[in-house]
Amino acid sequence: MIDITLDNFQTELVEASLATPVLLDIWAEWCGPCKQLGPVLEKLEVEYGGRFILAKLDADKVPQISSQLSQMFGVRSIPFCVMFSGGQPVDGFVGALPADKIREFLDKHVPGADELAAQQEEEAAQEALAEGDTDSALEKLQHAVATDPSNDDARFDYVKLLLQMGRTDDAKVAFAPVIDRRSLVRRFDSLQRWMDALDAAEGADIAALDARIAANRRDFDARYARAQALVAQQQWTEAMDELLEILMRDKGWNEELARKTYIAILDVIEPPKPKVAEGQIPPDDPVVATYRRRLSSVVLS
Repeated sequence: MIDITLDNFQTELVEASLATPVLLDIWAEWCGPCKQLGPVLEKLEVEYGGRFILAKLDADKVPQISSQLSQMFGVRSIPFCVMFSGGQPVDGFVGALPADKIREFLDKHVPGADELAAQQEEEAAQEALAEGDTDSALEKLQHAVATDPSNDDARFDYVKLLLQMGRTDDAKVAFAPVIDRRSLVRRFDSLQRWMDALDAAEGADIAALDARIAANRRDFDARYARAQALVAQQQWTEAMDELLEILMRDKGWNEELARKTYIAILDVIEPPKPKVAEGQIPPDDPVVATYRRRLSSVVLS
């Protein structure tokens, strides 16, 4: 539980809610219902095991914040609780509600236990990858997907790692539950394009493709087949260079297939953003940043 003041309002409430939902309890010493509600909220914070943070604000000591939130929600009485998520006040309730009603409110905004466990496994997997422990990372990602099948980040990273390790059949099995969502989730579409390249590259004759390109620099079918073969070999920058050769000559070729595949490669090679000090912007990966600029230069020319 955190006491909110003017000094820590930004860091302990607004910024903290970017990572974990924060329930702000606006109360006052003279308020009887406030004293009834307080212990209930404290027990629920323990019960939810870190899935939300309880913060308290004395309306008499910090009227600037309490009055602003009251006006925002059209509320004129306390206790008044406001849920902060993603750095914004998103919902609230008034009065000393019973615990079961507060649980209903919390469950609309707080991640479930499985969801939180999967997020933690995903974070641990990224740490393992950063340390070069691929096997541990794969195990954690597999557990994250099993724990929370709706965690798109964990599934993307799991399928991606399987493909990187050459376990294509396992990757296709792990991808199957979300294959119908590839039109809705771009990174899933990117994974499918990688798997399509692996299938298309089987038995590809690079020398023959090079000969076709040498004979006709506008043989886009040969160039695209060569790019797919490079993707299958995880030669990412070489594949993007080949796709740029198509784009420089015909941006719209084959319903913009070269551009879409290029973007898919950027999706799969972009590493997780490194953790930085609060208030700082994490740097872009230099390879990804360079090839994004090259794509923009060609497409916009």
